[in-house]
Amino acid sequence: MNSTVLILPGIGNSGPEHWQSLWEQANPSFVRVQQRDWDHPVCSEWLDLLEQTVAHVGGKVVLVAHSLACLLVAHWAANTHLRIQGALLVAPPNPDGPNFPREAIGFSPLPLKPLPFSSIVVASTNDSYGSVEFARSAAAAWGSRFVDIGPAGHINSESALGEWNEGLLLLQQLAA
Repeated sequence: MNSTVLILPGIGNSGPEHWQSLWEQANPSFVRVQQRDWDHPVCSEWLDLLEQTVAHVGGKVVLVAHSLACLLVAHWAANTHLRIQGALLVAPPNPDGPNFPREAIGFSPLPLKPLPFSSIVVASTNDSYGSVEFARSAAAAWGSRFVDIGPAGHINSESALGEWNEGLLLLQQLAA
């Protein structure tokens, strides 16, 4: 893969058994964007760091976002002039849903306009943070390809996906 892959975890960061962490361990060119505060995310702060990181890395960049970071990417795309190759957006939570973390500030309203890069939204049919219908409508608004992987919870370490090879294949498609 000749792209730089930026790993964007959601609230709480991604633990050692999370597919994002496993991908990062297996691929030295994958870089995690380290937030100052993983447990009390402020959208504007996360946006600034993503903007700085993409500007610093430059060139071909693919974002791999999980959960809250999917919303971050939508906000970033609506505000940046930088160009990237694509984004894999996994398990987007509904910022207006009943289980959205109150600690997360500034992620609503969610920008629902086409993303200026290739993107794939991946959703599960039993995600307590965002329904498959929400993910499908966000994907349609963003101009993203939509992939339903069936019942896989929040597509995190509790989903027991291991390295989640299906997701890696989607990432390779974006980076091609």
